[in-house]
Amino acid sequence: MSVPPEMDTSTMAPPEAVLEGAGRIQGRSLGQIAWMRLKRDKVALAGGLFVIFLVLCAVFAPFIVGVLGHDPNEFHQDLVDADLGVPTAPFGGVSRDFLFGLEPVNGRDLFSRVLYGSQISLLIAFLATLLSVAIGTTMGVIAGYFGGAVDTLISRTMDIFLAFPLLVFALALAGVIPDSAFGLQGDALRIAVIIFIIGFFNWPYVGRIVRGQTLSLREREFVDAARSLGARTPYILSKELLPNLIAPILVYATLLIPSNILFEAALSFLGVGVQPPRASWGGMLADAAKWYQTDPWFMLPPGLAIFFTVLAFNLFGDGLRDALDPRSR
Repeated sequence: MSVPPEMDTSTMAPPEAVLEGAGRIQGRSLGQIAWMRLKRDKVALAGGLFVIFLVLCAVFAPFIVGVLGHDPNEFHQDLVDADLGVPTAPFGGVSRDFLFGLEPVNGRDLFSRVLYGSQISLLIAFLATLLSVAIGTTMGVIAGYFGGAVDTLISRTMDIFLAFPLLVFALALAGVIPDSAFGLQGDALRIAVIIFIIGFFNWPYVGRIVRGQTLSLREREFVDAARSLGARTPYILSKELLPNLIAPILVYATLLIPSNILFEAALSFLGVGVQPPRASWGGMLADAAKWYQTDPWFMLPPGLAIFFTVLAFNLFGDGLRDALDPRSR
């Protein structure tokens, strides 16, 4: 009796060959899977690349300005109309020497000031976010894991902080900063105070997310297994819970940074942020508001810098959230 063609064993691979091929299959880690998802999101990837580009521009601002621009506080009044106070060249004085144009009256290089302003905005945003994440993660994990009276106390503290008029407090506190304190003075002291205000009063936003995730994770099997093996609370918190909280913390941090950039810009715009002559995006917009009728170009460079920076962080944060937690789509 002949063997049907579909059952012909002569065309089938021997078992050892199948096993050899199976041995070459490699698994992917969660990080590799997330990276594959993120690479498919071209918009988020473009936002991430722009963020990296902006950080590099801020870090190497002195070198870039030395090649393509001028000192941010150097005056070029010979290029400004003495009567109107605006640059004599069209489009705000944009040229090969002044890529973003000139400021009215004093003729400072807008390209250089935007680059140096990025240092202030990113420094304050990153450090304030780091402070918020550190406090919020600690308090959220403690509240979610221990529960009971500890959870009630921390949760009510979060509610108080969330109801606090942060902008009013920031205006009041930043407006009465002394000349020197805590071994700091001048701009260094003002930057430190702004970082503290933004970071310390924004931690409940992170804390509530971490608390909710911890409430879910503490009932999982791997936590029960660690308890049954005699693991102590510090070990469970640091080795079992925190590694599983990295993804939501990282995602929320990328979404909190643009909010901090806008908050710092608002403080500088209202005159209680970084003081002149140091460049800041909010301070440049405040100066541009005085010239929007005669020199509307002045507000474009700092305004677009804030717009594209915040947009890039938001796009990257959304893509990172989808990559790390595809169920959130």
